[in-house]
Amino acid sequence: MGSYLFSPLVLRSLTLRNRIALSPMCQYSAREGCASDWHLVHLGARAAGGAGLVMTEACAVSREGRISPADLGLWEDRQVAPLARVVEFIHAQGVAAGVQLAHAGRKGSTGVPWEGGKPLTPAQGGWEVVGPTAEPFDEGYPVPRALGAGELEAVVAAFAAAARRARAAGFDVVEVHAAHGYLLHSFLSPLTNRREDPWGGDFAGRTRLLREVVAAVRQQWPAELPLFVRLSATDWVEGGWTADDTVALARQLLPLGVDLLDCSSGGLLPGVAIPLAPGYQVPLAERVRREAGVAAGAVGLITEPAQAEGIVARGQADVVLIGRQFLREPAWALRAAGELGADAPWPVQYLRAKP
Repeated sequence: MGSYLFSPLVLRSLTLRNRIALSPMCQYSAREGCASDWHLVHLGARAAGGAGLVMTEACAVSREGRISPADLGLWEDRQVAPLARVVEFIHAQGVAAGVQLAHAGRKGSTGVPWEGGKPLTPAQGGWEVVGPTAEPFDEGYPVPRALGAGELEAVVAAFAAAARRARAAGFDVVEVHAAHGYLLHSFLSPLTNRREDPWGGDFAGRTRLLREVVAAVRQQWPAELPLFVRLSATDWVEGGWTADDTVALARQLLPLGVDLLDCSSGGLLPGVAIPLAPGYQVPLAERVRREAGVAAGAVGLITEPAQAEGIVARGQADVVLIGRQFLREPAWALRAAGELGADAPWPVQYLRAKP
């Protein structure tokens, strides 16, 4: 048999040419939410480098939903055209284009990482952050304003509107970001959602916001195109969100029209000890795929072609999402094809370098 990693994957009407995706990674290089030349080069290089799916970084669904002032956004129509330019180039390489929609919640209003990444003061252009309660992310972070019921309905509407703009830009996949301590994740976890209204409390209340966001996005997103959700499948903290919770939620998301769960972990609280090791999150994806019957993506310290091949071959995940390794090596997927004896299309401009 040929390579499992380089076999096609059909998701609704979309066929990915292989099981390799560029994982969403913030570039902090947008201007007023608009994609820049950096995004064209960064995302385009990974498309030319052989990935089957290229995902953007988190795109904020509202101004107050940004992590930093340099985040991508889809809260305004004028942000569509710069992203459409990027999508057009990705498509020209025969690659599918995905966009991640996000709201930073209480982890918003921070500087870019290479300038310290600290919370911004109003004088520095900072803004009010929001969350399920008025509990800050960490010492020195601003106290968030607890969102009211009407405001939560507006958050749902903002995700839906961003999905409409994503399709106008030509994307093939939309992913709802509900991981890493951002707004939707902070509503899921009992460690951060201590509300006593219908948006908190028990499992149904804590998952309500995400379920409503997914339903609203699915309604706006074309029926023939796939919808992903990124989850932190565990908080790695006693009393927090667990892998069992993730499986239970996955079973509820499937009938809402979710096609794949992108299984990450952590990010809810600072200073958490996470057992980092190659492929440490793969078992989380495997459980979702096996126990909930939902396609799953594995991410986290997946760096070598044989490692990625084994994950797909063993049925642990349907897709591997490559992050930092793609930053180090834009053509990682082409190297993987060579090492695994697979046939992967090279850009004609690069054929002279093909082994």
